Amino acid sequence: MFSIGDFARHGRVSVRMLRHYDTIGLLRPDRVDAASGYRYYAAGQLARLNRIVALKDLGFTLEQVGRILDDRVDSAALRGMLTLRNAELEQRIIGDRARLVQVETRLRIIEKEGAMPANDVVIKSVPAVRVAELTGVATDFEPQSIGPVVGPLFEEVCARLEKAGVAIAGPAIAYYEENAEGSVLVHAAVPVDIEPDAAHDFAVVDLPAVARAATVVHRGSMDNVLEPWQALGRWIDANGHKSAGYAREVTLEYTEDPSGWVTELQEPITTV
Repeated sequence: MFSIGDFARHGRVSVRMLRHYDTIGLLRPDRVDAASGYRYYAAGQLARLNRIVALKDLGFTLEQVGRILDDRVDSAALRGMLTLRNAELEQRIIGDRARLVQVETRLRIIEKEGAMPANDVVIKSVPAVRVAELTGVATDFEPQSIGPVVGPLFEEVCARLEKAGVAIAGPAIAYYEENAEGSVLVHAAVPVDIEPDAAHDFAVVDLPAVARAATVVHRGSMDNVLEPWQALGRWIDANGHKSAGYAREVTLEYTEDPSGWVTELQEPITTV
């Protein structure tokens, strides 16, 4: 039998926490001395304490913890619940990190407000190109929304082309259309030299030539593409142009490490 202090030490929790668990009925002492009011715990109660702390640390409320333990779930079921909850928390962490990256990017943009873009913008013509493509839908234009859609689309279209024995004839192209409800239609396209055929499990379309496009080269992960796109937009506006069609992202170099990616951003323009 342990005093509350000894039980807290063995369980690596605070005495205050144990008193709170007693108050709400989550973990009652094995015995309470009638004269002194001292709480005493049995060694076997460490098992329940471990479950309480593990579930609480994984984000369950104490009310939820109580219901789970009262249902007398076995260790296998508890392990499954903890594994699922752990996966959910890991995804939340990944999402939070992605949001922090975007916040840092927007802060850099804010700090550069009023300054002319330093990017080397080139105006050039873009030839027409026939592509094989697959499409998907992203909720919005934010990089963390586009990335999880466009990446798998490129993997899938390349796999389908390989299965069909069709060679890729140029660098990958991503372009986007805004849907009426605010979502984004994502196109993952690769140049090919084949005729359209209803038998294909991918679309074959002709992207039109662009007479004048403002272009800039972005180096690194597409998670950081917001800054060069906004810089390009400021340059277009400052130099008396306006956008005139769907912008494209053309992959010039692709590596396993996203920091080695080289992408040309192309925005069709016309003079105001």
